[in-house]
Amino acid sequence: MAGRLRQRYEALTDRPDFALVGVLRIPTDESSPWRAISKRIAIAIAVIFISAGIVWLDRDGYRDNQGNELSFLDCLYYITVSLSTTGYGDIAPFTPRARLINVLVITPLRVFFLILLVGTTLAVLTERSRQALKIQRWRRSVRNHTIVVGYGTKGRSAVDALLGDGASPSEIVVVDTESESLEHAARAGLVTVHGSATRSDVLRLCGAQHAKSIIVAVNRDDTSVLVTLTAREIAKKAKIVVAVREAENTHLVRQSGADSVVVSSETAGRLLGIATETPTVVEIIEDLLTPEAGFAIAEREVEPEEVGGSPRHLSDIVLAVVRDGKLMRVGTHEVDAVEANDRLLYVRRVPPRESSREANRESAREAERA
Repeated sequence: MAGRLRQRYEALTDRPDFALVGVLRIPTDESSPWRAISKRIAIAIAVIFISAGIVWLDRDGYRDNQGNELSFLDCLYYITVSLSTTGYGDIAPFTPRARLINVLVITPLRVFFLILLVGTTLAVLTERSRQALKIQRWRRSVRNHTIVVGYGTKGRSAVDALLGDGASPSEIVVVDTESESLEHAARAGLVTVHGSATRSDVLRLCGAQHAKSIIVAVNRDDTSVLVTLTAREIAKKAKIVVAVREAENTHLVRQSGADSVVVSSETAGRLLGIATETPTVVEIIEDLLTPEAGFAIAEREVEPEEVGGSPRHLSDIVLAVVRDGKLMRVGTHEVDAVEANDRLLYVRRVPPRESSREANRESAREAERA
């Protein structure tokens, strides 16, 4: 099995885009198959009745094999056998005008009707080519994106946090070896890559060399170390954030090139311990970690009028100051006054999504009244 996977993903970046279909998946707007079929049937019926109406308006120019004038049912029958190219010949145009209309109108409708019938088959045949074209365009344009390695519970939560902070789904690439996980990511509108991120070819296929950040959220710490080593070798400037299960592996991941390390088991354990005595503290922490509503921790630049002032006296609740890449908590003597190039970590208020929608609706109503 490992040999087959190794052979499949060997030199991925050297493969033509057509060969990457099924490995790299670009999300598309998918509609219901029944809706597409119903739409095609409705168009086909409309074409038949429109064509029958054209023949009915010029029915004097048509005769059946018995020389009788045509009824609307005869016109409908003639159009049905004509558009389907059956052509029994029992009804035919005999005046020059009827033949001209047949050439200029009925024949193009016949071609359109045939294209409509085989449209589904053509769509299936061209889907692979369209995917290859999308892959080609994406690989040329992808820049400053975020790669999420592993789409389990931690990976999905990380993606939710990114989307909650305003990131676009097109700026996130998910890498996983499980097809089911990638299917969930694709339904969320994310670009997916099927493969192991421990291989440099897979990460290069994700555009890791141009990525802004890489999140490693796999289930094994040894895999996290390998992925981090590979990612740092390719992405020299990307910010790499790694989740590990055990605190004793933190130094290994940092030595491998991680900028930030989150210990998932200890963090959960601390929250469990705090919840037994002060559950409201845990609620506040969850609120700060949830960007949809309530409070959230954010980072911003220092405003010109704030330079020289104490971070304790600003309008926002400032928790820490980032100066020259170093985090300094409020209360230390180094941050008695903020400087122009500092960045502030502060608590910001996030309005509920429903309230935002209601506000947008109210604004729209006021605009209509005006």
